[in-house]
Amino acid sequence: MRNSQTRIAAVLATVFILVGGLAGGVSAKGPKGTARAQEKANVVGTGELVGKVYFKGDKPKLLAIDMMSDPVCASEQAGSVFVQDGEVNNNGTLPNAFVHIKSGTTNLSVPAPHNSVVLTQQGCMYEPHVVGVMAGQPLQVVTVDPTTHNVHVMSKINREWNVTQQPGSPSIIKVFTQPEITIPVHCNVHPWMKAYINVVSNPFYSVTDSDGGFAINNVPVGEYALEIWTATFGTQEQHVTIRAGETSTINFTFDAH
Repeated sequence: MRNSQTRIAAVLATVFILVGGLAGGVSAKGPKGTARAQEKANVVGTGELVGKVYFKGDKPKLLAIDMMSDPVCASEQAGSVFVQDGEVNNNGTLPNAFVHIKSGTTNLSVPAPHNSVVLTQQGCMYEPHVVGVMAGQPLQVVTVDPTTHNVHVMSKINREWNVTQQPGSPSIIKVFTQPEITIPVHCNVHPWMKAYINVVSNPFYSVTDSDGGFAINNVPVGEYALEIWTATFGTQEQHVTIRAGETSTINFTFDAH
């Protein structure tokens, strides 16, 4: 038992080094490298978790966003912009679904990285639409828009905050102290601007991409509950077993309401 605990501690220490090296100045997005809180590497005593999130039924009709209330925002967009909640990819999968290990037989706690996860205001939209950050890890909110924004983070467990950000002003840096799934973010100046922050207790999470895929790497061996959240179609949970040196595949399917 003692040797097993020692091996798990060594694995998590290695994961922490990888997390700290990757997390600086990126947004915690999905498996294409713009941003996970893990790096693909061959760590002894770990496995990989991959999958896709499918949608069954008629695609929701997305509403076009009218930005004419702020001519600066309207001028930033070359064509039509649509709300992102309820979006379905061309291949029948879901983007912007947040996938994370909720619980398991192994204690996955590691110290939070010191480097920031970045949420950007660009074209009067938040990018990315869904982010993950560990409790204790800095969130950096930046703006590249030549117009004033108001960042309203509507936490229920963590402290709610509401900060105005002028063009060219410094980044807003905040730290969430408690895990919380999911925190809505709004701009009180531009009501169509919306994002979601997911605060987690471990670095094993991902956000689905334009192919509906996700990947969580370097997961210590064990049995886990994997939870997935979507803004429109609800949440699901499945159980998965991670074996050393193996890739476990787990898919989800959401139905139209």
